[in-house]
Amino acid sequence: MSTFATLLIQLPILLLTITIHEFSHGMVAYLLGDDTAKKAGRLTLNPISHIDPLGLIMLFIARIGWAKPVPINPYNFNNMKRDMALSAAAGPGANFVMAIILSLIFNTIKAANPGIIYYGSPVAQFWLSMLLYSILINLALGLFNLIPIPPMDGSKILGGFLSDRAYYRYTARERQGAQILIIILVISFVFRLNIIGSIIMPPLNFFLKLLTGITL
Repeated sequence: MSTFATLLIQLPILLLTITIHEFSHGMVAYLLGDDTAKKAGRLTLNPISHIDPLGLIMLFIARIGWAKPVPINPYNFNNMKRDMALSAAAGPGANFVMAIILSLIFNTIKAANPGIIYYGSPVAQFWLSMLLYSILINLALGLFNLIPIPPMDGSKILGGFLSDRAYYRYTARERQGAQILIIILVISFVFRLNIIGSIIMPPLNFFLKLLTGITL
């Protein structure tokens, strides 16, 4: 099967994963007093509401894409740093919860059919591989977003532990951080380097093995 065909099959999983991620950001922000995402129509599990056209194109070209960030107004929070950190953590947190739930299903199927991975029918192996991919992409997206470079979720989570002065100086560098990430992605694509992968692969393999007994 070609890479493009494989990506088309995996696309629904990718869209659902980033949708849950962005929805969780908006829902936690809403519960903490900010209704910006709700007013923007982003408190939905409809993937169309979360698709970023450029991010979708990059998904097909570079195999790394992104969704439209859920709008959050931190001035609606009672405690800006804390609530912003909690809202930011909700996205990766939701992905990790999904990975755990899916791994329970995966391990239950393996326990009931020990040889299914190697000797199961093509249909059974296909669906099991999609289940494993779902676990993998949820872990990867969660870990990727924990990188503490503005505007990644990790920077906002880290910001919750900084002093007020350091917090505002740190979060003010979102534009520069975004430019750095784009440069990293472009360099990775042009020179066939897996810069992001080298950062998240060790913890990704650790948690994948912990949850499924399988490593990449």
